[in-house]
Parts: sequence; C-alpha cells; structure tokens
Amino acid sequence: MKIEGFIWLADIVDKIESKHGVTVSEVESLFTSKPSRIKGENVYRALGQAGSGRYLAAFFIYKMTREALVISARAMTDREKKYYAKRKK
Repeated sequence: MKIEGFIWLADIVDKIESKHGVTVSEVESLFTSKPSRIKGENVYRALGQAGSGRYLAAFFIYKMTREALVISARAMTDREKKYYAKRKK
C-alpha cells in the first residue's frame, strides 16, 4: 500500500488536536511503516513513533487515489505499544 497524500477534514483535525493532543504533522510522520487493516472493517491503523517521540495510533480509510482519509489519531494503548514493539523487531 502506497500512500501518496492525506485528506484532512477540519472536524477531524479539531478533534484530534483538542481531545487527543495530536498534531497533523505527528500523524503524517507515522506513515513510514506498513499499516494494518482492522479486521472486518474498511479501516486501517498506522502505529508508530512520531518525530516528537510520542507513540501514536492513527486510523484511516485508504482511498483509490492512494490518499489516506484520516478519521482519528491518539496515543497508543499499552497493548498497541507491545504489539508495535514486537512488530518493529
């Protein structure tokens, strides 16, 4: 899966910044590793460490235009951190 750009909706940007304290640049920096598909959904999850050092999870829909429509982003849960650490090795 190659992501060539991002689609940002103003409401989503406002939510992730105000509710989760995550910036657009932090989210975009996560897309260096291979995202995983959420079982039973048309939604993907990208896990990674942002340039700020924070461990984040971003959720998005992969569009036919090869763009990611970001629908949410937040700090990783402890379970996601363990999964990410295993996958990174």
